[in-house]
Amino acid sequence: MKSITWFNRSGRLVVAACLPFVFHACSSGEANTTNVKAVDSTGVNTKDSSVTKETAATKIPTTLDTALYNRKLAEMANGDSSGRWPVKGPYPLPGAILPFKRVVAYYGNLYSKQMGILGEYPPDEMLAKLAADVKKWEAADPSTPVQPALHYIAVTAQGSPGRDGKYRLRMPFNQIDSILGMAARINALVFLDVQVGFSNVQAEIPLLEKYLKMPHVHLGIDPEFSMKTGKRPGAVIGTMDASDINFVTDYLANLTKANNLPPKMLVVHRFTQNMVTNYKNIKLHPEVQIIIDMDGWGEPSLKHDSYKAYVWKEPIQFAGYKLFYKNDIRKPGSHMLTPEEVLAEKPKPVYIQYQ
Repeated sequence: MKSITWFNRSGRLVVAACLPFVFHACSSGEANTTNVKAVDSTGVNTKDSSVTKETAATKIPTTLDTALYNRKLAEMANGDSSGRWPVKGPYPLPGAILPFKRVVAYYGNLYSKQMGILGEYPPDEMLAKLAADVKKWEAADPSTPVQPALHYIAVTAQGSPGRDGKYRLRMPFNQIDSILGMAARINALVFLDVQVGFSNVQAEIPLLEKYLKMPHVHLGIDPEFSMKTGKRPGAVIGTMDASDINFVTDYLANLTKANNLPPKMLVVHRFTQNMVTNYKNIKLHPEVQIIIDMDGWGEPSLKHDSYKAYVWKEPIQFAGYKLFYKNDIRKPGSHMLTPEEVLAEKPKPVYIQYQ
């Protein structure tokens, strides 16, 4: 396990080191509106997000094919004989995306080219790259349709406390509207990611409710930047408990029922043991599909070891896998895993994120 500890703590903290770009740009604790205008040029009227809502929305099925659901779960387990996978739980509501499709998402923030590919390239180039990656996954597993997505960091952890001392920055809604506009161009889903800093999910998640009411908008939470010990983000790796995750899933389940929505997906990032505590207490809902996203970087053997230690060993519901265009190839002779290599994991990830 020594190699896993090195990979997660030394490796991942380098990723956190990219955040000072955002800290510097937004050191006052408020968004720089000049930057917003510069990056908010998608050709979409961001003042009216209902346009993108209707464009991306699809008719919600009224029934669930339980036989197909069971078959896809068995395929996802990929021959695992431990009894851990597939996870037993309630059937989802009709309209569930998983495990019928595989989601392939681009991750990032529009303020920073260092935080992920979503903010690194102009929209046209970024969307073209995503389309190319979608085709690779379709070719690697023709039996599972691929759904593109944009995974946007809507609340970013900060290196300075800001005006309220919470070490986090909420992105302006017109930036989120920009992401909705980009997604509408390729009929993609949208994930809004939250790094709470010294705040908490109870305070941050409800502020995104108008977007989470949209059927194609889903959620991500990042325990790495949940700083319960009082250390600033980036100084140590944070943590979330099952109680935090249960608040979020309860919230999403209630929102889904109240608004007659298809199930919401919730991505929970993880690359250390302590990032998610008391996992056996996490509740499953028909209205929510939980994905544990293996969020560490490094050469293939290290990624495999972390996936086995933190996803396979502690099953919650569905599995995700993050691929890093730059950090996965830092070590000489290393390479970023191909779709075929990722699909050899047990279980097969149904959510893929590129940073």
